Amino acid sequence: MDVSVCSQLRTRLEECGYYPDLMMDSIEIALGGEELEDFVVHHEPTFSMDEVRRHLTVLALTPTRLVIGHTDDRSPEWTEPENHAICSTESVGLHRITNVAMTRVVSKPENYRSGDQADSGWLSIAWGSVSRIELEPATCADPQCEADHGYTGSVLPDDLSVRMSVAADGQDDLSRLFAFAARLQRITGDNSGTR
Repeated sequence: MDVSVCSQLRTRLEECGYYPDLMMDSIEIALGGEELEDFVVHHEPTFSMDEVRRHLTVLALTPTRLVIGHTDDRSPEWTEPENHAICSTESVGLHRITNVAMTRVVSKPENYRSGDQADSGWLSIAWGSVSRIELEPATCADPQCEADHGYTGSVLPDDLSVRMSVAADGQDDLSRLFAFAARLQRITGDNSGTR
């Protein structure tokens, strides 16, 4: 395991301040001694009524796998009075990743010059475990037709999306997301998932 990349990950988790030891241990267990080459940390607090709920996602890249870690505050349905955190990890072989999409959002594109920074973006990764179905009413070419034509739609891969912006996450985290996405696109683009 590359000690410098691991220490960078630990530092970033400590900066988030959301159970850094728990998340680091979970990622290290999932890595199983395999080298950590790169990572992205996304801390996403949300507000629900009178409480703040926290969610942390870590994307960790090894030579053979993408490790995804999630940590959440306990579910509001739980009745236990003490705090709980739910921490899970998933490993996906790089050879299984079928699609890596990076979307960049730029305000005032008419002023954009090569090398300018984006305002926000998201990374979508698909490996076939989850799909989303988008349906809409089907129509025909006759504008006067009132018949029921059923539905039409698409099945879209929807395994993982991570969204970041300069306003919410800062330029450093957004730039790291773009660099991670470019690296993952390059690695998985050769269809073998290995270097």
